[in-house]
Amino acid sequence: MAFGLILVQQYQRMVVQKFGTFTGTRRSGLHFLMPFVYHGTKVDLRERVTRVPTQKYITADNVVVDMDFVIYYRVMEEYAERAVLEVQNFELAVVNLAFATLRAVIGATTLSDALAERERIRDALQVRMDEVTERWGVKISQVEINEIDPPPGVKAAMEREKSAEAIKTAEITESEGARQSQINIAEGEKQAAILSAEAVRQSEILRAEGEQQAAVLRANGFSDALERINGVASTADGRTMSLQYFETLKSLGDSPSTKWIFPMEFTSMLGNFMGMGGGGNGDSNSK
Repeated sequence: MAFGLILVQQYQRMVVQKFGTFTGTRRSGLHFLMPFVYHGTKVDLRERVTRVPTQKYITADNVVVDMDFVIYYRVMEEYAERAVLEVQNFELAVVNLAFATLRAVIGATTLSDALAERERIRDALQVRMDEVTERWGVKISQVEINEIDPPPGVKAAMEREKSAEAIKTAEITESEGARQSQINIAEGEKQAAILSAEAVRQSEILRAEGEQQAAVLRANGFSDALERINGVASTADGRTMSLQYFETLKSLGDSPSTKWIFPMEFTSMLGNFMGMGGGGNGDSNSK
């Protein structure tokens, strides 16, 4: 630098001033600056990682918690001169800004929300810091919260609450399982009863249909028999019917307990039968 030769690494940019006035930035390589006229300040563009030490923060419900987190940030190449001209020590400024911003974010959040919504707190912290560090030419790449540690008494109370909640959830789950089991059993019994009733109904229907078909067949057989008897009877003469009648009487009289009572119609039928017999003889005599 005493001879005006300055080597700029690839990951660096050099902010050049002439008599204290900014003139521009130089990229990587070997550069010559006239001593006492020009002054160059190197700026590292690589991403920095800074762990913010553990500090105490007060939540919205007045609980003091210990928190620590890590910040990832870098100087933006297009605004490298801001890191030299706009802030005296941008690294220290970023750390102090992180303290103040996190206090504001945690102060608007309850302990339960802080423990459950770390990602939301992290994103809110990153956005709010990035809005401020932009004027320094610094970009906040990422913020990671390592630990949120409440006081021992609060931690013990939270553990008891979590245990009680777990027991409650287990009991609810168990009762819900028992209720669902009873529902399934009742539904199964209902379906079984329905199927059994349906089977009985189908059996009764089939039995009734079978009886109906059997009755129809018997009736059809009886009807055919009557038609055949009627057909045969229509061709028989009176004597044949009378003889059949006497044969029937004869079969009835075989029993010793048979008692004969002849109706008036019997004499007329007998007269007809005798007349048919006498007519037969007269015809033979005449012949």
